[in-house]
Amino acid sequence: MEPEEFDSDVLRQFVLAFKKGKLKPIVKSQPVPKNNKGPVKVVVGKTFDSIVMDPKNDVLIEFYAPWCGHCKKLEPIYTELGKKYKNEKNLVIAKMDATANDVTSDHYKVEGFPTIYFAPRDKKNHPIKFEGGDRDLEHLSKFIEEHATKLSRMKEEL
Repeated sequence: MEPEEFDSDVLRQFVLAFKKGKLKPIVKSQPVPKNNKGPVKVVVGKTFDSIVMDPKNDVLIEFYAPWCGHCKKLEPIYTELGKKYKNEKNLVIAKMDATANDVTSDHYKVEGFPTIYFAPRDKKNHPIKFEGGDRDLEHLSKFIEEHATKLSRMKEEL
C-alpha cells in the first residue's frame, strides 16, 4: 500500500479491495530494458515471470549485485557463456540485479552474490542452484548441458 493520503477511509478501501482480490502487488523493479537482444538477457522485477518462469524455455539466471567483486569477475565469463548458447532456441542465459529488483518467486532464494540457478522449462518451481563448481566457462557449460531439457546443438567433442 502506497497511499498519498492516509486515513481510515483509505485503509478501509484498501482492506476491501484486498479481500476481493483486486490488488496487484507492488514489485520493486528497474525499468524494462528497451533493447534486450544481447547474449545475456536482462531480467527486472516486472519481467521475472515472463522470462524466467516461461514454460517454453530453460533459463540460467544469475542474481548479482553491482558492487560485488565476485560478480564483476564473473561478468565477462557470463557474457561468453551467453554467446556460446545464443543460437539455442529453448535456452535463455539471463541476469538480474537483485539489489534493485524483487524476485517474484519464493523458489529462488538469493542469500549471497552471485547466486546462479538453472530453471528447467518443465520445473520452474524446482530450480537447480549452481554450487560447488568453479564459476568458469567450462563448469557453467557443463552445468547447463547436464540440466538442459532440450539442446539443439551437438555436444562438443573433447
